[in-house]
Amino acid sequence: MTIARTICLGFLSVIVVGTLLLILPFSTYDDHWNNPIIALFTATSAVCVTGLIVVDTGSYFSFWGQLIILLLIQIGGLGYMTTTTFLILLIGRRFDLRQKLAIQESLDRPLRRGNSKTVISSIIGMTFVFEIIGALLLFNFFEPKYGKSSALWISIFHSISAWNNAGFSLFLDSLAGFKDSITINVVITSLIIFGGIGYSVIIELYLWMLYKVTKQKERVFLSLNFKVVISTTVFLLILGTIMFLLVEYKNRATLAPLDFKSKLLAAWFQSVTTRTAGFNSIDIGQMTISGLFLTMGFMFVGASPSGTGGGIKTTTLRILTNCTRSVLRGNDQVVMYKREIPVSLILKAVAVVFGSTIMVISITFLISFIEISFHPGFFDTEVSSFQVLFEVISAFTTVGLSTGITASLSSLSQLLIILAMYTGRVGILVFMAAIVGETNPRVVQYPEERLLVG
Repeated sequence: MTIARTICLGFLSVIVVGTLLLILPFSTYDDHWNNPIIALFTATSAVCVTGLIVVDTGSYFSFWGQLIILLLIQIGGLGYMTTTTFLILLIGRRFDLRQKLAIQESLDRPLRRGNSKTVISSIIGMTFVFEIIGALLLFNFFEPKYGKSSALWISIFHSISAWNNAGFSLFLDSLAGFKDSITINVVITSLIIFGGIGYSVIIELYLWMLYKVTKQKERVFLSLNFKVVISTTVFLLILGTIMFLLVEYKNRATLAPLDFKSKLLAAWFQSVTTRTAGFNSIDIGQMTISGLFLTMGFMFVGASPSGTGGGIKTTTLRILTNCTRSVLRGNDQVVMYKREIPVSLILKAVAVVFGSTIMVISITFLISFIEISFHPGFFDTEVSSFQVLFEVISAFTTVGLSTGITASLSSLSQLLIILAMYTGRVGILVFMAAIVGETNPRVVQYPEERLLVG
């Protein structure tokens, strides 16, 4: 079995187990057997850390159902291979070379000999530290409003959901009721950002800050990945805040009724959450067309490699941006921070964007065709193909933001949304590699010939 198939089947097995558990009567508040489609959709959304829902999580699922969802989010955020390896280490077993290669593929980074255990332990430890700190800060905010026991569960649930960029909330309106709260805006967005930039970037940041504070003799050099991820993330967050503030400033259904401080907080939250988080502090369905287009653009880019978010990733965006700049300047090399990018990475970036675009367009077309053919009157309401496209992009990039049409889609269309969430989480290249199977490296060198482009 190929490594890609191992990863895909691993995620699929977790989804199946989660679906079976959510079907059982104890998972719902009314103690009845759950609808299989609802259970499958929710389990997939949780494992793929998306946050799209067809029922309200807080009122539909019991405590045990919510706990199952939370465990699925944690497994999905860490990744199937990371979780499996951690369990293997806990019981004292050793993992073989194939498992190590699968971990490298899922983390999108090489592992030096002997450091696999250290990397996995660091990821798990870092995850728990951030989630515990986030839960404690949220508990101090929720405790006066909901009491200790309810506040504790709400805090744990939202901290884990935010760190893993899942977007699941126990509140009917997500976090719209706390749009004015500095605590919620700071804590939730911080968890989303740090969860999205990836563990390797956080470790580098920690070592660099330690070097600056302690003045160690051995200098800490920041990697190209760190520089690209941090600079791109900061740029997109600032740009998103400014753009959302501008396009929604006079929208009476979103920002217009708020004072300037609340407007700024809501715009900042929207800029962060579009980076595959899925929470919302304003009504997404009431946003302007410009705001929705902006949201789709940021969703498509997504988070960073080895993070808990989806999308084509910040590094892919920077590679293609610099590639375009090199072409315009007549250069044959793509250079970032005085480092040349290998052709193999450029090809991979192109393949990611092309594959992602084809997948989004195909699923959008199929859903539109299904709803027109088998769901008469669907588009006669206030639903449009634009909203379907928004939903598909949100699902594929594992964001979870919705204009509110998810529950009204037919079962077949919901299955296609499930497929979009699944392929987005495992990665479009991994998904295609699992279908294609083993690939053989090219051994024949063909002559070069030019053709017209553009």
